Amino acid sequence: MRKQIQQGFTLIELMIVVAIIGILAAVAIPAYQDYTAKAQASEMYTLMAGLKTPLVEASSATGVTLSCVLTNFQPPLGNAVTSGKSVDNITMAATGAAPSDVCTLTGTYRAAGVNSKISGKKVVMEYNNGGTGGWRCGSDLEASVQSKACSGTLTAPT
Repeated sequence: MRKQIQQGFTLIELMIVVAIIGILAAVAIPAYQDYTAKAQASEMYTLMAGLKTPLVEASSATGVTLSCVLTNFQPPLGNAVTSGKSVDNITMAATGAAPSDVCTLTGTYRAAGVNSKISGKKVVMEYNNGGTGGWRCGSDLEASVQSKACSGTLTAPT
């Protein structure tokens, strides 16, 4: 006669596996959301970086006030990419006293279809602040998704 061996898992073993999976999911889901928010936030910095060099070149030729109007650029910048999958739009404006010595790029993230940490938030880049020829950057993004190169705030870009 053959002895029959029972095979399978006990209820306790199954409950332990489900508990372990639940703990792993509780840790992985927020980490994944931060990862997607950082990835979506980086699109703004990439699009703005594409505007920086042509803006500096145009500024040296025409002055900041004229160079800060997107339509004044020669192609391909006149057809510059100013929106994307997570970026709603990027605008350019001369700011400060006339004649202005500051060109401000302001980018706004989409309100829908993006991570809630970046939804509707803004990034500001300023060129030639005070005639120094440098760039300053700020945003209202949470520190966890903000670019390390853009650590200022909207009101106090660094």
